[in-house]
Amino acid sequence: MPEIVIASLILAFFFTFTNGFQDASSVAASFIASRSATPAQGILMVGIMDFLGALLGGSAVAFTISSIFTVPLNAAMVCVLFTALLAAIFWNLLTWWFGIPSSSTHALIGGMVGAGIAAFGVSGINWGLAELITSPVHLAGMTKICFFLIVSVLLGLICGFAMKKTTRFLLANATRKINRKIIRINWITTAIMAFTNGANDAQKQLGVIAMVLFSTGEIATLEIPVWTRIVCAALLALGTFGGGWRIMKTLGNRIFNIKPIHSFDSQVSSGGVILVSTLLGAPVSSSHVITTSILGVGAAQNLRKVQWSVGTDIIFAMIITIPVTMLLAAGMYICLTGIWY
Repeated sequence: MPEIVIASLILAFFFTFTNGFQDASSVAASFIASRSATPAQGILMVGIMDFLGALLGGSAVAFTISSIFTVPLNAAMVCVLFTALLAAIFWNLLTWWFGIPSSSTHALIGGMVGAGIAAFGVSGINWGLAELITSPVHLAGMTKICFFLIVSVLLGLICGFAMKKTTRFLLANATRKINRKIIRINWITTAIMAFTNGANDAQKQLGVIAMVLFSTGEIATLEIPVWTRIVCAALLALGTFGGGWRIMKTLGNRIFNIKPIHSFDSQVSSGGVILVSTLLGAPVSSSHVITTSILGVGAAQNLRKVQWSVGTDIIFAMIITIPVTMLLAAGMYICLTGIWY
């Protein structure tokens, strides 16, 4: 196996690990902050369910990721994917250091598009515009990806707001004892949320790995080898165990005072959005959907109690991630290919 292939696989696996402490840790944030579980219990349960989701979550999202390029998958593609992963990892580590819930999904897609344009030009990217003109209901390529990235974030906010209003109405006459039942239910909703997160998140890396292996003839068809799924599932879980405390502090403590019912509202609303997206083969940002659902729940609870400055920082990160990683990957590709060739 060529050195560039091995290096790309190592980067893909390391990116999966950073994805664990960037995106997957967001799943546990409200669960732990609401005191529905201790930090150790919450992280352990989320990590296990992330592992199972990555292992059993299907391949639809992975094949959507592999449709970004219009050019043939050959040896030249490996350099593009290597650079895309390098830029995405750099952004993940930078935002993690500052405790900002950025998106591994946005970072990877931005890296792939930036490196792809640097290598093949604008025509090398499947923008999906032809399909959109022919049939507006048939989304493909970057049109499909960008549509679901934007809509999922908006739905997270709207569903979080609506969920909080609904539970407030239904529990208007409930006593404080109801919190015990809500905490027990939170274990179930968070487990489901973590499973759907693992199913969606891991497939992005699996799609890249399949492209690397197919481009160099290591596999005969564009499919996901079982061993890569197992490794990615394990690394996603390990990343969740190992490094997400900065992100959890931001989402769990700095936006507003989260109680068990708020965690329930956020997990149900964001979990539903991510589940539907996964079934449709749409790569979405778990951390951003969870973040906006928490903002929606907080807004429905009390607009004045939400720390909107924190929300502004998070939304700013949402907006700049793809452009920044595009530029990073394009610059890295030009520099690295100049060194290699």
